[in-house]
Amino acid sequence: MDAWSDLRRLRYFAVLAEELHFTRAAARLHIAQPALSQQIRALERQLGVALVHRTSRGCALTEVGRRVAAETVRLLADVDAGVARIRSLVQGRGGRLRLAYTRSARGGPVDALVARFRAAHPDVEVAAETAWTAPNVAGLLAGRLDAAFVRPPVDEPALACRTVDTEELLLALPAGHPLATGRRRITRAEVVDLPAVMWSRANGPGMFDRTIAQVWPHGGFRLVRQEPDDEQLLRAVAQGDVVAAVPAGRARALKVPGVRLRRFTAPTPTVDVALAWHRDTTNPAVHALVALLD
Repeated sequence: MDAWSDLRRLRYFAVLAEELHFTRAAARLHIAQPALSQQIRALERQLGVALVHRTSRGCALTEVGRRVAAETVRLLADVDAGVARIRSLVQGRGGRLRLAYTRSARGGPVDALVARFRAAHPDVEVAAETAWTAPNVAGLLAGRLDAAFVRPPVDEPALACRTVDTEELLLALPAGHPLATGRRRITRAEVVDLPAVMWSRANGPGMFDRTIAQVWPHGGFRLVRQEPDDEQLLRAVAQGDVVAAVPAGRARALKVPGVRLRRFTAPTPTVDVALAWHRDTTNPAVHALVALLD
């Protein structure tokens, strides 16, 4: 006897225990009355005990039958709840999503995407953390993360990436810098050889190289200071010694006193933020998150 047959017979018995009438129970189960009677007898043989007293007007449960019926109701409730959880998991409505933000891209479309996912899939546990692109990529490759926001380009064939937002790069200047007075746009030639501050290239090689290539396309990038994150980078600018190229969203959100933000002349330099995940993932929550980008 297989487990599915056992469950089917227990379901038949549970309905019969409610109706105490073979014909009515068979009608509820959409099977013929003789078939129901046969299945109940098979269940009794399997258990080695009589569950019902059959009469001309219906049936009654034996003492053991009453106890088996009560246990059957509890068992079937647990089975149904488990099946519901499995279906929710398969459809992306349950389970867990291990998600990482990238430090330089919070707010805007990134937070909006996650908020939409949480609203659409409230049963999914979102375990979130924040790190730079490089550790986020490492976490995806190691299987520690299910999805992560990164700064492209990301040169990892095992990962898929979809752009979530494109941000303009701005020049952060000390408030007293000559380029911060009476200027709206800064040319590339004006930033050549200016002392600059940047975070470590190891944190996000793709974004680092893309920034340098767009802002200092002909060379002249003079790195004199490194800071661990955007806030400390802007605070270094406020001290009056260095300039920095920073994503507009993060720079404007931080609003560090003593810093002036200026746009570059065309072509406008930009950086992207993307959602990355392992191409071989089987986590339905990841596919549900990606689907929101469509």
